[in-house]
Amino acid sequence: MKTLLLSFHIILCIVMIAVVLLHRGKGAELGPAFGGGSSQTLFGPRGATTFLNKIATIVAVLFMISSFFLTYITTKTKSVVSDVKVPLQSQPAQPPSGAQPQQNK
Repeated sequence: MKTLLLSFHIILCIVMIAVVLLHRGKGAELGPAFGGGSSQTLFGPRGATTFLNKIATIVAVLFMISSFFLTYITTKTKSVVSDVKVPLQSQPAQPPSGAQPQQNK
């Protein structure tokens, strides 16, 4: 289950990168507005939502949901480092033979 969700999450990441890179910038019409020609709108309301915006929204919501599920699944499993046995130190650390002990002033 975890592997399937992780692979779905990676595919969503790639799709989201592609969709965001295909978007046209918001300031695309501003260049002609300041002397370069005519523009449809200047700081006006955006038109109808494009197909690419709808796809980006859907992919972003799916990405968030898969992120939450991955977080939930990984917190429910046991940690890898919980099985590692740490050796206990039997003697306190000795300073090197040539080192002078520090004196408090």
